[in-house]
Amino acid sequence: MTDVSMHLRFLAACAIAREAGHLVRARFQQRDEMLKLQFKGPQDYLTETDAEVEKLIATRLAESFPDDSFFGEEGGGAFGRKVWIVDPIDGTADFARGVPYFCVSIAFVQDGRAEIGVLYDPMLDELFAAQRGQGATLNGQAIKVSPIDDIRQSVVELGWSARASFDRYAKVLTRLNELGAGVKRRGSGALGLAYVAMGRQDAYCELHINAWDAAAAVLLVDEAGGWTNDFLTEECLKSGNRVIACTPKLRAVLEDAMDV
Repeated sequence: MTDVSMHLRFLAACAIAREAGHLVRARFQQRDEMLKLQFKGPQDYLTETDAEVEKLIATRLAESFPDDSFFGEEGGGAFGRKVWIVDPIDGTADFARGVPYFCVSIAFVQDGRAEIGVLYDPMLDELFAAQRGQGATLNGQAIKVSPIDDIRQSVVELGWSARASFDRYAKVLTRLNELGAGVKRRGSGALGLAYVAMGRQDAYCELHINAWDAAAAVLLVDEAGGWTNDFLTEECLKSGNRVIACTPKLRAVLEDAMDV
């Protein structure tokens, strides 16, 4: 694929993420009138907006790049050699409960490697974007991970879901606390990773996260000078993987903490 065609995909992803985010914001503001809480499983929220936004993104991408594959959290799809991986609302639980902490996530993956990663937080109007080899930006301005190299000075977000046992999560949490890290937990893994990319926190770790939640954001961290584990494997595309993203000098201590 030429650099020009990749850059066209990058520009399209940014524009589509903004358009999708504006729809998410509109539905969020209407939530008291229209939203009914639904669940795919325990603590696994589903709203009509997820499907509506995913359809919008899929349609726009198909219009512009008809030969590319598409895989979305809600509707599934196919993993071709060139594939868009989309989470229409990462942070659906917060969206459903009226908490303004969620984002649209769009990644373009070619031959198993993320080439484009775009996240849009419609409530803060923050567009995080990365193209492989071109650095990472927030609303067009270059971003970098923090310079923190001491776990005792760090802020670490530790994600958790029922896909990993609470016992394993508790072991990691205990280790991080004993090491002196400041540990947080929020409701969007994608935003948590993006916050590492721009230095709002120093690491994001989760024992299991799905490809659509993190494919775009992991590239952001890489392009912002951070370190991430080998996340987007072939197995990850099918069933998820653990993720560690951090400032480079925290790598060893966090890999050890996550070894449970």
